[in-house]
Amino acid sequence: MTDAADPLESKAPRWNGYALVIAISNYQTVSRLPAAVQNDARDVQAALISPSHCGYPPTNVKLLLDGEATLAEIRAQLSWLAGVAGPDDSVVIYFSGHGARLSGIGGRQSALIPVDAAINDLHSSSISETELSVALKAIQSARLLILLDACHSGGAVAFKNSQGPEVLESGFDEKSLQHLAEGVGRVVIASSRSTETSLVMPGAPNSVFTQHLLEALKGEIPSKGDGFVRVFQVFEHVAAAVPQATAERQHPIFKASDVEANFPVALDKGGSKLAEPIGSIDLPPAFDWNKFEWVLSELYPLGPMDREIWARAGGDLSQLKLQQPGRVSWFSSLLHLRQGGGSQGLKEHLVRTALSDFPNHPGLNSLSKSLSKE
Repeated sequence: MTDAADPLESKAPRWNGYALVIAISNYQTVSRLPAAVQNDARDVQAALISPSHCGYPPTNVKLLLDGEATLAEIRAQLSWLAGVAGPDDSVVIYFSGHGARLSGIGGRQSALIPVDAAINDLHSSSISETELSVALKAIQSARLLILLDACHSGGAVAFKNSQGPEVLESGFDEKSLQHLAEGVGRVVIASSRSTETSLVMPGAPNSVFTQHLLEALKGEIPSKGDGFVRVFQVFEHVAAAVPQATAERQHPIFKASDVEANFPVALDKGGSKLAEPIGSIDLPPAFDWNKFEWVLSELYPLGPMDREIWARAGGDLSQLKLQQPGRVSWFSSLLHLRQGGGSQGLKEHLVRTALSDFPNHPGLNSLSKSLSKE
């Protein structure tokens, strides 16, 4: 006699994920950070291992809090990820704590500050962006998401008991984030721009960034309905929700260099697939931005400059970040458009301009019909 099948397992797509969650607020020699840092990490771990949400096997998620997050242990857990994660596994690394920008012989670099960082030898007792980048490249996964919350409000990197106050510049600059994002299938999402801080609202248990990150991980945002939470949808949600919640004082940023697929980060509500709503056939179809992005990436693989599609549609290329490859460039450009950037009617002009190039493309014709019914 066999055991009854787990209903969650029976509906979940074939998928596997690993995660390393690190949070440090009570540093030994460096200024402390808010209690929300600890709450954020615990809540991210809980969402990841929940069978009703992200569906990670509990043994696949490592949590390092405060005293556990030593330099040696962070290095050991990064090595663990390199040893266990395969090319098709999803990997998430979440760090909330101090980041600092250090100057040295090799030039200016950003670094993650572990709990046992030494005042008199910060370069050797922290994890530089170069070391972290090498550790990330050792992870075989082509579905790697790094989440950095290393620039907290009121959290300047100030040393305790040092001779005279020494305060370092906090966080990671954009050049460092881009360095970390180099590699196939690697995405970095930082909680704020380098000139901003990561905010915690009075009385809130979580930082603003992690509050909305958790919404995405728990499936509280529109999805593709295929049973997965995907990386572009995660950023799309935090990129819209965080500035709105902070009166435009905080803007998450996205970095990638070789990402052509909207890869799965986690299971969506335990892997559930959304049924087609009854009677939806009688409703006018909503404009499908995910399809639009996919179609444009397929037809114009070099991005918005390919065949001058963006300019021909009346768009201003100077408003876009075009140093990224095609799929990522289309994602960021269309996100800019969805958030109110670009000229009036640019969405419609893009569809019609693409149709002039590919008049018989079924995806473009479907998008054009949905536009006519808006």
